[in-house]
Amino acid sequence: MKYQKVQKPIDEREKLRKFRELDDAFAQALRQLDDPDSDFDIPTGPPVRSLAALEQDDVETKQKEQQEEQERVFKQRFEALLNEYGIDQGDLAELVETLLGYGLWQQDQVPDKD
Repeated sequence: MKYQKVQKPIDEREKLRKFRELDDAFAQALRQLDDPDSDFDIPTGPPVRSLAALEQDDVETKQKEQQEEQERVFKQRFEALLNEYGIDQGDLAELVETLLGYGLWQQDQVPDKD
């Protein structure tokens, strides 16, 4: 058999006293909220972001993902070309350094197809 705690009936005076305490605490909290000089610390959640800011974040995330995908595809195709022509990455780096060193190529510029 389960033990059940029997609650004593609360008399009307006790109910009224508890209600007054609650009412007083609520009224005091409202006064503190209305007082501009109150240092009452009200916990708040994270700042609300506008829909435009959220959409901008989505656009930036998509752009970043697209850029990462393009870089991955480029690297994959580049390595496939090196393998297809049997060129070592070290040899290619040496060739590029030589072309840059003799001024046949310029740094950060796409070379002409000539």
